[in-house]
Amino acid sequence: MAVSPNTSGTAPLAAAPGTAATNTGPLVIVTILFFMWGLLTSLNDVLIPHLKAIYTLNYLQAMLVQFCFFGAYFIVSLPAGALIRRLGYQKGAVTGLLIAAAGCALFYPAARGGYGLFLFAFFVLAGGITILQVAANPYVTVLGPAATASSRLTFTQALNSLGTTVGPLVGGALILAGAGSLTADQVAALDAAGQAAHRAHEAATVQGPYLALAAALALLAVLFALARLPRIDHAEGEAAASGSVLAYRHLVLGAVAIFLYVGGEVSIGSFLVSFLGEQRVAALPAAQAAGWVSVYWGGALVGRFIGFGVMRVVSPGKALAFNACAAIVLVLAAIFGEGRAAMWAILAVGLCNSIMFPTIFSMALHGLGRHTGQGSGILCMAIVGGAIVPFAQGMLADRVGVQPSFFVPAACYGFILFFGLKYANLHRRQALAA
Repeated sequence: MAVSPNTSGTAPLAAAPGTAATNTGPLVIVTILFFMWGLLTSLNDVLIPHLKAIYTLNYLQAMLVQFCFFGAYFIVSLPAGALIRRLGYQKGAVTGLLIAAAGCALFYPAARGGYGLFLFAFFVLAGGITILQVAANPYVTVLGPAATASSRLTFTQALNSLGTTVGPLVGGALILAGAGSLTADQVAALDAAGQAAHRAHEAATVQGPYLALAAALALLAVLFALARLPRIDHAEGEAAASGSVLAYRHLVLGAVAIFLYVGGEVSIGSFLVSFLGEQRVAALPAAQAAGWVSVYWGGALVGRFIGFGVMRVVSPGKALAFNACAAIVLVLAAIFGEGRAAMWAILAVGLCNSIMFPTIFSMALHGLGRHTGQGSGILCMAIVGGAIVPFAQGMLADRVGVQPSFFVPAACYGFILFFGLKYANLHRRQALAA
């Protein structure tokens, strides 16, 4: 999931005088940031079933991971905007990287401190990523000619999707592959000391990978601090916007759509390993299922490029409605199907997800004028859906099982279908503006 530019709720940005027309080096650095936070976000999908098994959690308790992670978007977004206005965008990005590195480093003591400390580490990590997104996104719009800004945004979003594709593979290879092979019944048969030793061994498998990620983020912070990036400032002469931004009905509905889209996307990813482990579906062990999670996220990577071309001739609203309708059909096929058919149906939803976030975001900001900055801040806060919707699906999964619990994301896509059809006739070029 990539967040569109200027999500801090601040005024539009402009490059400082003397900024070069092309900035290949800085763009490469910023693009790496998009890749890294995509990778870190999708690693949660691997850690959730791992931590669930270690601490014998139910699905609702396991979804506290996403609750803490995406809850940080809601809590940190506005303070992040204030911090960046004080420090500047480059120093803000460095601060976000260092906080994210600290969050990764906290996974080391968390392996000995229990599930609560893991949740705190997730929150700190996500807080750093939130600051990083608010700081890094505006750079994309000024690192080159305005005429090619759209292509740069597509490129950075694709690299974000590449990160979400690689993350589960990394987690499966470095975390799940190092975990033990004892079943829940075998663990239950151990005495108290044996269970404690087993829990400590399983938890320790996250320490090495997350320390390596902490080191990588710290290195990126140093590189970003030393990079000669163009200075960008708030555009001068912006008069204060009058009236309430909430008077724009399409913005309010767009915020709901963002909430439900992010929630549905994240919820499916969070339950994929468990879903693929169901006897009625694929009966895959966790380490093997983690590789298939990459297929789900990889679908968004492929679909983003397809959608970029398709929406040159099809209105964004209609494209959004089509993808939402296809997602609903696929999720229902996964709920009522079995075997490989159910497996491939749920994986194919990733392809449908591809255009949803940037399309909803741009449609929601259509025609806001001076309210655009405030509106984008509201949309960024709506990403908290990634905390709430998986929580709701976890509650349902504990009551009726994993497979029927996917009615929750199906309902999310139902609202997105409504939003796409309702605003299908928005002016195409303005609706696509990021």
